Amino acid sequence: MITLTTDFGLADEYVGLMKGVILTICPSVRIVDLTHGIRPQDVRQAALLIASAHQYFPDHTIHVVVVDPGVGSARRIILLEAFDQFFLVPDNGVASLLFKKAAKAYDVTESSLFLHPTSNTFHGRDIFAPVAAHLSNGLPPDKTGMKIPLTSLVRLPLARTWEKDNLLHGTVMDIDHFGNIITNIRQKTATRFCSGNFQKLSVSLGPHTIIGIMPSYDSLAPGTLLALFNSRNFLEIAVNRQNAAEKLKVTLNDRVHLSI
Repeated sequence: MITLTTDFGLADEYVGLMKGVILTICPSVRIVDLTHGIRPQDVRQAALLIASAHQYFPDHTIHVVVVDPGVGSARRIILLEAFDQFFLVPDNGVASLLFKKAAKAYDVTESSLFLHPTSNTFHGRDIFAPVAAHLSNGLPPDKTGMKIPLTSLVRLPLARTWEKDNLLHGTVMDIDHFGNIITNIRQKTATRFCSGNFQKLSVSLGPHTIIGIMPSYDSLAPGTLLALFNSRNFLEIAVNRQNAAEKLKVTLNDRVHLSI
Protein backbone atom coordinates (compact mmCIF):
# COMPACT_ATOMS: atom_id res chain seq x y z
CA MET A 1 0.00 0.00 0.00
CA ILE A 2 1.13 3.55 -0.78
CA THR A 3 -0.24 6.63 0.99
CA LEU A 4 0.05 10.12 -0.43
CA THR A 5 0.27 13.33 1.59
CA THR A 6 0.86 16.58 -0.27
CA ASP A 7 0.12 20.29 -0.34
CA PHE A 8 -0.91 20.07 -4.01
CA GLY A 9 -4.64 20.56 -3.55
CA LEU A 10 -7.02 19.05 -6.10
CA ALA A 11 -7.44 21.88 -8.61
CA ASP A 12 -4.38 20.88 -10.64
CA GLU A 13 -3.28 17.61 -12.21
CA TYR A 14 -0.34 16.96 -9.86
CA VAL A 15 -1.89 14.25 -7.70
CA GLY A 16 -3.37 12.43 -10.68
CA LEU A 17 -0.01 12.38 -12.46
CA MET A 18 1.71 10.90 -9.43
CA LYS A 19 -0.89 8.14 -9.33
CA GLY A 20 -0.48 7.53 -13.05
CA VAL A 21 3.28 7.02 -12.64
CA ILE A 22 2.79 4.70 -9.65
CA LEU A 23 0.19 2.57 -11.41
CA THR A 24 2.27 2.32 -14.59
CA ILE A 25 5.12 0.75 -12.61
CA CYS A 26 3.01 -1.20 -10.09
CA PRO A 27 -0.54 -1.69 -11.44
CA SER A 28 -1.76 -3.77 -8.50
CA VAL A 29 -0.84 -1.37 -5.68
CA ARG A 30 -3.50 0.23 -3.47
CA ILE A 31 -3.13 4.01 -3.14
CA VAL A 32 -4.61 5.89 -0.19
CA ASP A 33 -4.90 9.68 -0.23
CA LEU A 34 -4.21 10.81 3.32
CA THR A 35 -4.64 14.43 2.30
CA HIS A 36 -3.68 16.88 -0.40
CA GLY A 37 -4.84 19.80 1.72
CA ILE A 38 -1.69 20.52 3.71
CA ARG A 39 -1.25 24.28 3.84
CA PRO A 40 1.22 25.30 1.08
CA GLN A 41 4.82 24.65 2.18
CA ASP A 42 3.71 23.90 5.76
CA VAL A 43 6.24 21.23 6.62
CA ARG A 44 5.25 21.24 10.30
CA GLN A 45 1.62 20.43 9.54
CA ALA A 46 2.71 17.51 7.37
CA ALA A 47 5.13 16.28 10.06
CA LEU A 48 2.39 16.27 12.69
CA LEU A 49 -0.05 14.50 10.39
CA ILE A 50 2.21 11.67 9.26
CA ALA A 51 3.47 11.06 12.80
CA SER A 52 -0.11 10.55 13.95
CA ALA A 53 -1.58 8.79 10.89
CA HIS A 54 0.97 6.09 10.11
CA GLN A 55 -0.06 3.90 13.06
CA TYR A 56 -3.41 3.17 11.40
CA PHE A 57 -1.81 1.44 8.41
CA PRO A 58 -0.46 -2.09 8.08
CA ASP A 59 3.18 -3.07 8.18
CA HIS A 60 5.19 -2.39 5.02
CA THR A 61 3.01 0.56 4.00
CA ILE A 62 4.94 3.15 1.98
CA HIS A 63 4.11 6.69 3.03
CA VAL A 64 4.95 9.34 0.45
CA VAL A 65 4.99 12.92 1.76
CA VAL A 66 5.54 15.68 -0.80
CA VAL A 67 5.48 18.98 1.05
CA ASP A 68 8.66 20.24 -0.46
CA PRO A 69 9.38 23.98 -0.66
CA GLY A 70 13.02 23.14 -1.48
CA VAL A 71 12.20 21.07 -4.58
CA GLY A 72 15.01 21.26 -7.12
CA SER A 73 17.55 22.51 -4.59
CA ALA A 74 20.36 20.62 -2.86
CA ARG A 75 17.96 19.22 -0.24
CA ARG A 76 18.00 15.43 -0.12
CA ILE A 77 15.17 12.97 -0.62
CA ILE A 78 15.30 10.28 2.04
CA LEU A 79 13.75 6.91 2.65
CA LEU A 80 13.15 6.25 6.33
CA GLU A 81 12.50 2.70 7.51
CA ALA A 82 10.66 2.89 10.84
CA PHE A 83 7.74 1.28 12.70
CA ASP A 84 7.89 -1.58 10.12
CA GLN A 85 6.90 0.94 7.45
CA PHE A 86 8.62 3.17 4.90
CA PHE A 87 8.55 6.97 4.68
CA LEU A 88 9.66 8.57 1.41
CA VAL A 89 10.08 12.27 2.19
CA PRO A 90 12.18 15.37 1.47
CA ASP A 91 14.88 15.92 4.05
CA ASN A 92 13.33 19.14 5.33
CA GLY A 93 12.16 18.09 8.77
CA VAL A 94 8.89 16.46 7.74
CA ALA A 95 10.11 13.23 9.36
CA SER A 96 11.14 14.94 12.61
CA LEU A 97 8.65 13.03 14.78
CA LEU A 98 9.60 9.66 13.29
CA PHE A 99 13.30 9.60 14.17
CA LYS A 100 13.02 8.25 17.70
CA LYS A 101 12.27 4.68 16.69
CA ALA A 102 13.62 4.86 13.19
CA ALA A 103 15.76 1.92 12.24
CA LYS A 104 17.41 3.05 9.02
CA ALA A 105 17.60 5.97 6.61
CA TYR A 106 18.75 6.10 2.99
CA ASP A 107 19.73 8.97 0.71
CA VAL A 108 17.57 8.38 -2.39
CA THR A 109 20.02 8.98 -5.22
CA GLU A 110 19.62 5.94 -7.50
CA SER A 111 18.65 7.85 -10.64
CA SER A 112 17.82 4.70 -12.63
CA LEU A 113 14.61 4.61 -10.58
CA PHE A 114 13.58 8.15 -11.59
CA LEU A 115 11.64 9.33 -14.61
CA HIS A 116 13.76 11.00 -17.29
CA PRO A 117 13.97 13.81 -18.04
CA THR A 118 13.54 14.76 -14.38
CA SER A 119 11.83 18.07 -13.74
CA ASN A 120 13.39 20.44 -11.21
CA THR A 121 9.92 21.53 -10.06
CA PHE A 122 7.96 18.26 -9.89
CA HIS A 123 9.93 15.63 -7.99
CA GLY A 124 6.61 14.23 -6.77
CA ARG A 125 5.95 12.87 -10.24
CA ASP A 126 9.50 12.16 -11.37
CA ILE A 127 11.20 10.83 -8.20
CA PHE A 128 8.82 10.17 -5.31
CA ALA A 129 6.16 8.37 -7.35
CA PRO A 130 8.42 5.97 -9.30
CA VAL A 131 10.61 5.17 -6.27
CA ALA A 132 7.52 4.39 -4.19
CA ALA A 133 6.19 2.16 -6.95
CA HIS A 134 9.47 0.25 -7.22
CA LEU A 135 9.48 -0.25 -3.45
CA SER A 136 5.94 -1.58 -3.70
CA ASN A 137 7.17 -4.02 -6.34
CA GLY A 138 9.68 -5.37 -3.81
CA LEU A 139 12.76 -3.24 -4.39
CA PRO A 140 15.01 -3.50 -1.29
CA PRO A 141 15.32 -0.11 0.41
CA ASP A 142 19.13 -0.17 0.23
CA LYS A 143 18.82 -0.13 -3.57
CA THR A 144 17.46 3.43 -3.46
CA GLY A 145 20.76 4.89 -2.26
CA MET A 146 23.38 4.86 0.47
CA LYS A 147 22.48 4.35 4.10
CA ILE A 148 22.94 7.57 6.08
CA PRO A 149 23.04 8.31 9.84
CA LEU A 150 19.84 9.53 11.45
CA THR A 151 21.81 12.33 13.07
CA SER A 152 22.41 13.85 9.63
CA LEU A 153 18.70 14.40 8.93
CA VAL A 154 17.04 17.80 9.20
CA ARG A 155 14.87 18.29 12.29
CA LEU A 156 12.21 20.92 12.80
CA PRO A 157 12.44 23.21 15.83
CA LEU A 158 9.05 22.06 17.10
CA ALA A 159 7.56 23.98 20.02
CA ARG A 160 7.53 22.20 23.37
CA THR A 161 5.37 22.58 26.45
CA TRP A 162 6.86 23.89 29.68
CA GLU A 163 5.83 24.63 33.25
CA LYS A 164 6.49 27.96 34.94
CA ASP A 165 4.74 29.97 37.68
CA ASN A 166 2.24 27.15 38.30
CA LEU A 167 1.17 27.25 34.66
CA LEU A 168 1.53 24.71 31.86
CA HIS A 169 2.44 26.62 28.70
CA GLY A 170 1.84 25.46 25.15
CA THR A 171 1.21 26.80 21.64
CA VAL A 172 -1.32 26.51 18.84
CA MET A 173 0.31 24.08 16.44
CA ASP A 174 -2.53 23.52 13.97
CA ILE A 175 -5.99 24.67 12.91
CA ASP A 176 -8.09 22.08 11.12
CA HIS A 177 -10.64 22.37 8.31
CA PHE A 178 -13.43 23.05 10.82
CA GLY A 179 -11.52 25.85 12.55
CA ASN A 180 -10.77 23.75 15.62
CA ILE A 181 -7.67 25.01 17.43
CA ILE A 182 -5.17 22.22 18.09
CA THR A 183 -2.48 22.81 20.69
CA ASN A 184 0.76 20.94 21.32
CA ILE A 185 -0.35 19.92 24.83
CA ARG A 186 -0.74 16.16 24.98
CA GLN A 187 -3.42 14.55 27.11
CA LYS A 188 -0.84 12.71 29.19
CA THR A 189 1.01 15.98 29.87
CA ALA A 190 -2.18 17.73 30.97
CA THR A 191 -3.17 14.71 33.08
CA ARG A 192 0.12 14.84 34.94
CA PHE A 193 -0.16 18.60 35.42
CA CYS A 194 -3.64 18.52 36.98
CA SER A 195 -3.44 15.03 38.50
CA GLY A 196 -6.33 13.99 36.28
CA ASN A 197 -8.74 16.59 37.70
CA PHE A 198 -9.98 17.86 34.35
CA GLN A 199 -13.08 19.56 35.73
CA LYS A 200 -10.93 22.14 37.53
CA LEU A 201 -8.45 22.61 34.71
CA SER A 202 -8.48 26.15 33.31
CA VAL A 203 -7.50 26.72 29.66
CA SER A 204 -6.54 30.27 28.66
CA LEU A 205 -6.06 31.48 25.10
CA GLY A 206 -5.66 35.24 24.75
CA PRO A 207 -8.56 36.90 26.63
CA HIS A 208 -10.59 33.67 26.62
CA THR A 209 -10.71 31.19 29.48
CA ILE A 210 -12.40 27.79 29.57
CA ILE A 211 -12.99 25.85 32.77
CA GLY A 212 -13.06 22.08 32.48
CA ILE A 213 -12.46 19.56 29.70
CA MET A 214 -15.45 18.19 27.80
CA PRO A 215 -15.71 14.66 26.34
CA SER A 216 -17.04 15.77 22.92
CA TYR A 217 -17.95 18.77 20.75
CA ASP A 218 -21.66 18.33 21.48
CA SER A 219 -21.21 18.36 25.25
CA LEU A 220 -22.29 22.01 25.34
CA ALA A 221 -24.85 24.04 23.40
CA PRO A 222 -24.12 25.15 19.82
CA GLY A 223 -21.97 28.28 19.72
CA THR A 224 -20.34 27.48 23.06
CA LEU A 225 -16.57 27.59 23.52
CA LEU A 226 -15.10 24.37 24.91
CA ALA A 227 -11.91 22.37 25.35
CA LEU A 228 -11.43 18.65 24.76
CA PHE A 229 -8.80 16.09 23.85
CA ASN A 230 -8.98 15.20 20.16
CA SER A 231 -8.41 11.95 18.29
CA ARG A 232 -4.65 12.59 18.27
CA ASN A 233 -4.76 13.04 22.08
CA PHE A 234 -3.88 16.74 21.93
CA LEU A 235 -5.75 19.48 23.75
CA GLU A 236 -8.13 21.18 21.33
CA ILE A 237 -10.20 24.33 21.66
CA ALA A 238 -13.44 24.39 19.70
CA VAL A 239 -16.78 26.13 19.35
CA ASN A 240 -19.64 23.69 18.96
CA ARG A 241 -20.74 23.86 15.29
CA GLN A 242 -18.76 27.03 14.59
CA ASN A 243 -15.24 27.99 13.48
CA ALA A 244 -13.29 28.58 16.70
CA ALA A 245 -10.20 30.07 15.03
CA GLU A 246 -12.27 32.72 13.26
CA LYS A 247 -14.44 33.46 16.27
CA LEU A 248 -11.48 33.82 18.64
CA LYS A 249 -9.18 35.40 15.99
CA VAL A 250 -6.50 32.81 16.76
CA THR A 251 -3.52 32.06 14.53
CA LEU A 252 -0.78 29.45 14.50
CA ASN A 253 1.84 29.74 17.28
CA ASP A 254 -0.43 31.69 19.63
CA ARG A 255 0.24 30.81 23.29
CA VAL A 256 -2.03 28.62 25.41
CA HIS A 257 -1.85 28.36 29.22
CA LEU A 258 -3.26 25.77 31.61
CA SER A 259 -3.80 26.34 35.31
CA ILE A 260 -5.58 24.61 38.20
